[in-house]
Amino acid sequence: MSEYIVEMKHITKKFPGIVANDNVTMQIKKGEIFALLGENGAGKSTLMSMLFGMYEPDEGEIFIRGEKVHIHSPNHATKLNIGMVHQHFKLVQNYTITENIILGIEPIKKLAGVIPYVDIKNANKKISQLSKEYGLEVDPTKKIEDINVSLQQRVEILKMLYREAEILIFDEPTAVLTPQEIDFLLGIIEGLRAGGKTIILITHKLEEIKRVADRCAILCRGKLVDVLDVKETSTQKMANLMVGREVSFETEKKPAHFKEVILDVSHLTVKNQDNFEVVKDVSFTIKGGEVFAIAGVSGNGQVEVADAIAGLVKVSSGSIKLNNTDITNYSIRKRTLEGISYIPEDRQAYGLVLDFTLAENIALKDYYKEPFCKNGILDKDEIVNYGNSLIDKYDIRSGQGSNTIVRSMSGGNQQKAIIAREIELQSPLMIFVQPTRGLDIGAIENIHNMILRERDNGKAILLISLELDEIMNIADTIGVIYNGQLLKIADAKTLTTKEVGEFMMGVKHE
Repeated sequence: MSEYIVEMKHITKKFPGIVANDNVTMQIKKGEIFALLGENGAGKSTLMSMLFGMYEPDEGEIFIRGEKVHIHSPNHATKLNIGMVHQHFKLVQNYTITENIILGIEPIKKLAGVIPYVDIKNANKKISQLSKEYGLEVDPTKKIEDINVSLQQRVEILKMLYREAEILIFDEPTAVLTPQEIDFLLGIIEGLRAGGKTIILITHKLEEIKRVADRCAILCRGKLVDVLDVKETSTQKMANLMVGREVSFETEKKPAHFKEVILDVSHLTVKNQDNFEVVKDVSFTIKGGEVFAIAGVSGNGQVEVADAIAGLVKVSSGSIKLNNTDITNYSIRKRTLEGISYIPEDRQAYGLVLDFTLAENIALKDYYKEPFCKNGILDKDEIVNYGNSLIDKYDIRSGQGSNTIVRSMSGGNQQKAIIAREIELQSPLMIFVQPTRGLDIGAIENIHNMILRERDNGKAILLISLELDEIMNIADTIGVIYNGQLLKIADAKTLTTKEVGEFMMGVKHE
């Protein structure tokens, strides 16, 4: 019998205008954590989607446990004991955890031996036991819409385990998690390997690969570059191979030259749908030429601060001034025209119209102005030409250029499209919420440089990030938020990572 549980030989997959995988061959051993590393759009998810039966290869062969297979659907993959946790979860929001896990393989009983019904009671019990066995505790009766992202991910993992998967594919599993949740998940993945499972980890986070993976395959623009032993390979070498050039882990930052105050937030309070204060009496200013970063553990009100400034949530009390103009009650469009660019946390819900083309999404905030619109009629050629110019300028990769439907693009390239659109507005205030979430090391380097370039051009930058290293690397001023309150505002040079972390956890106060 073969020592490899998975073998993919000479796999090629083409989409209109793009070769996603080009003659890729890789072999994965039973019981190892095998990482797939590559830039956004390198072909990682496409390759694993073929292993899970979502696509079929145009060329090449797949072997499972030494036997050649033709995986024609996810159901077929499940029968071969293959499971996959997708980057964007596949859950029904108004179903319970149990209903999501058993969907398609519902345990049926018969009432009085005649009337069939789904045995939810026993399914709840089984899922509760399974969740405890793997350290993935959940309440099986809760609805998906009522639980946070990290619990939703647990549900996806339990879906695989309930179906007795032996080969577990994780597609960018840490992209939406806090540092604490990432630590927990990596511990779970190590535990699954210890239990005899084979793990395939799609990621571009080098430190996670170094921590848990045994071997890693590096893809670049659809081609397999190398398969490396993780213990014997530096993160610098991995990064260089992944991007195809020398990558710098440090961002070069010129000294700041602050100008006039552009944003003045005074005694801001925001309430959620339950009338609970999620932002409590927050005050700060941002000057032109300044990167002001808000650090905090997820869920402490930092996103609501950004949303209130951008107009996505209502202000309960306090004021927001932009260039001395009170915009507290302005509409979103009026704020945009006044001078706000906004890169939201949830790119798919708030940043893009997924079924529009790339060009249409890039023009979303300007489509009603000349040259894109004349006498109320859209000029499609102008929209496409503008889209093409930004695709080249910001290296946005897609199968059919400006005509690509955005839904079909990789998450990282969707993010690049939003950042391109918002930076090109040249607003005096630019708000970046989790701008590098889900991006590879090369794209992160580029975005940090873009942010600093705008800051050097005199823009006021509000950065909200869960990545403490990112904040320490590019912020001029740091505000630390805990439980809706800004506990500390200080020059970034006067704070250590340890101090910021203590404020974030609420264990240190002024």
